[in-house]
Amino acid sequence: MKFKIKHEITGRIRIHMDQKKMTYQQADTLLYYLNDLPGVQEAKVYERTADAMIVYTGDRADLIKSLKVFTYDSVEVPDAVLVNSGRELNAVYQEKLMMKVLMRAGSKLFIPAPVRAVITSVKSIKYLYAGARSLAKGKLEVSVLDATAIGVSVLRKNYDTAGSVMFLLGIGEILEEWTHKKSVGDLARSMSLNITKVWLKNEDQEVLVDATQIQPGDRVVVHMGNVIPFDGIVETGEGMVNQASMTGEAQPVRKADGGYVYAGTVLEEGELEIRVKETGSSTRFEKIVTMIEESEKLKSSVESKAERLADRLVPYTLAGTALTYLITRNATKAIAVLMVDFSCALKMAMPISVLSAIREAQTHHITVKGGKYLEAVAEADTIVFDKTGTLTEARPTVKAIVPFIDESKENLLRLAACLEEHFPHSMAKAVVRAAKEHGLDHEEMHSKVEYIVAHGISSSVEGKKVIIGSSHFVFDDEGCQVEEGYKEAFEALPQEYSHLYLAIEGRLAAVICVEDPLRPEAKDMVNALKASGIKNVVMMTGDSERTAAAIAKRVGVDTYFAEVLPEDKAAFVEAEKAAGRKVIMVGDGINDSPALSAANVGIAISDGAEIAREIADITIGAEDLTQLVILKLLSNHLIKRIHCNYRKIVGINTGLILLGVFGMIPPTTSALLHNVSTLAISLDSMKNLLD
Repeated sequence: MKFKIKHEITGRIRIHMDQKKMTYQQADTLLYYLNDLPGVQEAKVYERTADAMIVYTGDRADLIKSLKVFTYDSVEVPDAVLVNSGRELNAVYQEKLMMKVLMRAGSKLFIPAPVRAVITSVKSIKYLYAGARSLAKGKLEVSVLDATAIGVSVLRKNYDTAGSVMFLLGIGEILEEWTHKKSVGDLARSMSLNITKVWLKNEDQEVLVDATQIQPGDRVVVHMGNVIPFDGIVETGEGMVNQASMTGEAQPVRKADGGYVYAGTVLEEGELEIRVKETGSSTRFEKIVTMIEESEKLKSSVESKAERLADRLVPYTLAGTALTYLITRNATKAIAVLMVDFSCALKMAMPISVLSAIREAQTHHITVKGGKYLEAVAEADTIVFDKTGTLTEARPTVKAIVPFIDESKENLLRLAACLEEHFPHSMAKAVVRAAKEHGLDHEEMHSKVEYIVAHGISSSVEGKKVIIGSSHFVFDDEGCQVEEGYKEAFEALPQEYSHLYLAIEGRLAAVICVEDPLRPEAKDMVNALKASGIKNVVMMTGDSERTAAAIAKRVGVDTYFAEVLPEDKAAFVEAEKAAGRKVIMVGDGINDSPALSAANVGIAISDGAEIAREIADITIGAEDLTQLVILKLLSNHLIKRIHCNYRKIVGINTGLILLGVFGMIPPTTSALLHNVSTLAISLDSMKNLLD
């Protein structure tokens, strides 16, 4: 496609597409294409001017070549990106703000004062009605103060004051609504499904296919611990489904033949074969938005406290107005008190602060499901880490296969991969990846696969029982034995690796040695967390004491526990909470889900098990653990901003009331300064906390 280079410096280029107007869909398509190009670090597309800004690290010539071959029709963009991008929402609210300001300025310049008076009187009816309705319910809320201030101004024929109050209230409403909807939209997009592969039931065989190939009427199989990819009806099977993403209720619900399941819910136990009813992504997005908006999860205790305080202050403001009039017998001074209230700023600034913080977290690839979790992170003094896939690399690799029967390494790896591909865990993914790298096809050759949480997998191949998992599962629970001639090899297994044990018919068949390297940023991350207010850093793992001790020493944790089960992690978290500590749990696997639920804040790694992400309150990207430090600092700064806002609101409004009572400023100025200060505090609350 044709374009012009408007401006360019090293690593940054601004282009103009050769078209008069760019639609929202075209802008989203171009942005999706640019972000997908190798070497592009950041891209922005401006649909109003048909411009694009690109920050890149790759070769300039390659970028220009990619831009030249771009066409809107040649890019396949997921429906969810186009339907729910939020671009149109931003444009709508920008236009609302501009129109509000232009209408206000235009009315003062071109509309005669008598006509403005009529318009102001008509507009005031909405506020007067809201105040009257509040009183009819027996409540003294902020709407009563707004109605009283506007009503008194209109009765005194002070139409400019009434107009200014309504204008600033309108601006505040638009900003709050915009911020809220954008934050909810960002949150919903991050919670929307990102499933690329599903198990399609084809006759009597399960085949792994692209999710985009699934049509209504197809049958898909969902294994334990996985997200249900589509709305549908259960054909066969039985399971417990966590529907928190749709209903807000974390208690799992039993689903069996004929039951209806929803996309995005998680199968905690069992296995389901589902007849697909709906495959569209927009329906899922709308359901999430509705859930978020109706949920109290967005409310932190400081927000709720601000709202309650705002409503409790209304009677005092009205009483102060009456008392001022009784003492001074001066209506102007009394109205000056009425024109200033603490509640307006409290109700506006606090939610905007929290929602803006959630939005800012999104820019760092951190998904926060509600403001109260940021508050809990700020208060936390203890953090508990799972080891595998959390403190260690999210992509462990198979380094060796040690046979313990007369069978080739390739066949043993093929068998292990055939079982492991059904379950989402970093160690399982390592086995599947190793088989793929060796060119080993592993067609379904086993019966139903059963997953035992935190232990391993059990199935049957050619009538023989096959299990794979931890040492505790294979030797203690299943009673498997090592053949006499292999005991020396068993004792010589390399201790620097994690071990997966494969057994057939009660005999150890192979040990798969998996390298689980420590994340390079882990030690610095732990030190930074301690500097930000975390007092106790704990590591819990199912690995051996020797492995756990070595990792703990390198990372610098305060305490570690080895060979633990999921219930041990959850019990430790509960004990810490009972001791009065605020606990963060960080994990990525199915076995971490009990502890994630038990903690004050559960944090999941983005490429971990779906059930972990579903249960967790916050999800961070898998690339860099320093996002935990960003999250902690963001939460700390949010609480500081909220307390700072409290002080600003109380100080400014108290000062305005005193100036009005002593007759130093008239009610018009008092109202103007109050609303301007409220707007200024709200706008300041929208700024990024970490800039």
